[in-house]
Amino acid sequence: MVRLNKYLSDAGVCSRREADRLIESGQVTVDGKKAKPGTKVEPEQEVRLGRRIVGGRKERIVLAVNKPAGIVCTEERRERKSIIRYLNYPERITYAGRLDKDSEGLLIMTNDGELINGMMRARYGHEKEYRVTVDKPVTEGFIRQMCEGVRIRDTEKKLDAVTRPCTARSIGKYTFSIVLTQGLNRQIRRMCEALGYRVTRLVRVRIMNIELGGLKPGAVRKLSEQELKELYERIEEGKNVGISGEA
Repeated sequence: MVRLNKYLSDAGVCSRREADRLIESGQVTVDGKKAKPGTKVEPEQEVRLGRRIVGGRKERIVLAVNKPAGIVCTEERRERKSIIRYLNYPERITYAGRLDKDSEGLLIMTNDGELINGMMRARYGHEKEYRVTVDKPVTEGFIRQMCEGVRIRDTEKKLDAVTRPCTARSIGKYTFSIVLTQGLNRQIRRMCEALGYRVTRLVRVRIMNIELGGLKPGAVRKLSEQELKELYERIEEGKNVGISGEA
């Protein structure tokens, strides 16, 4: 017997938190009856989300993908260049953290709702590393400002924030590396624009302990058992520590 929210999460439907919302809204039934928060289910019982029958725990899938530029992180079926269509993976998986359309590099794809939930919450402060190319020479002053925090504004998006202090270093005349623990919309591009620079290429090379390495554009690989073990350990550590911040 297992709690219904965990059952839905294990089946890859959503996170436990989202499962609780679905249960409270009356969208989940067990053996034809509307479920209540805290409901527990046996393996032989029929669980439905709306009209859809939800199976028990599936094989956990966690993939590293090298997303090419031009591919969109969306589940919108009408988007012809969505990452879901592009991969055409035989099992239902989705992304744990987006990359914008023009950006490239490491993307984690999974059917584990709890993993997605743990990776997406900004307060946990998970590191993501990027290699960025800009249109002007990278100066010491630019790097210092990026590290200290940059005020970024977008009236259309109602965005007005100072980015968290971070780590950055120059790795070439027009290229720098930056490690963020924050995920504001198009954050690196906005930071650079605020300092008078334009990003010409942006590649994510690491998410926590998972590295892009030599994975070719468009290629996919399953994470190793050691990578998975460390990844889940870091997720749990983040939940226990947590830091304040806006996603």
